[in-house]
Amino acid sequence: MFKKLNIVLIEPFYTGSHKAWAEGYQQSSQHNIHIISLKGIYWKWRMHGGAITLAKMFNEYIKNHGMPDILLVTDMLNLPVFESFAHIDDIPIISFFHENQLTYPWSTQDRDKEKNRDHHYGFINYTTALRSNKILFNSEFHKDSFINALRKFLKQFPDHNELSNVDKIEQKSIVSYLGLDLKKFNDYKISSTNKVPIILWNHRWEYDKNPNDFFQSLQKIKSVGIQFKLVIVGQEFDTEMPIFTESRNFFKDEIIHMGYCKSFEDYASWLWKADILPVTINQEFFGASVMEAVYCNCYPLLPKRLTYPELFNDRVNALHFYHNTNDYDNKLKSLLINQNLGHNLNEITQKYDWSTMSIQYDQLMNIT
Repeated sequence: MFKKLNIVLIEPFYTGSHKAWAEGYQQSSQHNIHIISLKGIYWKWRMHGGAITLAKMFNEYIKNHGMPDILLVTDMLNLPVFESFAHIDDIPIISFFHENQLTYPWSTQDRDKEKNRDHHYGFINYTTALRSNKILFNSEFHKDSFINALRKFLKQFPDHNELSNVDKIEQKSIVSYLGLDLKKFNDYKISSTNKVPIILWNHRWEYDKNPNDFFQSLQKIKSVGIQFKLVIVGQEFDTEMPIFTESRNFFKDEIIHMGYCKSFEDYASWLWKADILPVTINQEFFGASVMEAVYCNCYPLLPKRLTYPELFNDRVNALHFYHNTNDYDNKLKSLLINQNLGHNLNEITQKYDWSTMSIQYDQLMNIT
């Protein structure tokens, strides 16, 4: 029999996909979920100091509402520190890993040097997972890459590296894919046929999303006279990556939109208008932006790595995958020339909508 629970969700970095996930689950769950959060800025400080402030906020909550049945936290919480200051008794703790700092790739925007990474944050992920009663990863790829990286990470220490803890973490780890509010895109669906194919970029404008390969390939395609239009959406920055600045000028005749969408309606409309989603991303633990675009009938061209073979079934949908840069260039050219875009993968994405995922999440919460 289904037991309705009172759950407190702790989110130290309440913005972007973290905020969307927390609010999406809260709104779709049959459990009662209360969110305690901090603003999504200063991510390193959130992982170090946020736990103390969040513990104070949690203690205030239980003073007014009593002890919850479950504590649901995310990977950016320093759980052992939180527990040192929070009055949590012996309630079960479930952690959800959006990402992890052991396998997250180095960025040119990082202050630490690539060969001398700051491992404090990976260690926080490790101890949070170790303390949790259950760990949820947003993909099989994410779970496996974290477990494998954790073994290597602990082996670097001189003694007492407690490698057996990796097995303990693995035994209580479960894959629970990211829930998304996909059905809200239906209100803005547009039925149109573009004479010239529209290529979409709807990811963050950052190093790990690999915009260099995306734009450099399009430069080669443009140089041989193949026509296309460009929609580039995503968060802009005061100081943007040079490749975006260069592309504003180089593709001035192809760009029909470039920049942040001021409303969800604008964002959804561009996704429905676009035809092709070429993905060159170097880092992905799930891929919410890709899933949203494919839901809106964009034809994805995906690397045969990261989460994509798992989520989009590379064995059945082999035509949507490329193996290397040369294969990517050739397949993208073929798509633009032949415009054979009849086979989309929209049906795959539908199971990740909260209408389905919330049921799975709710069942996972019942661990008492």
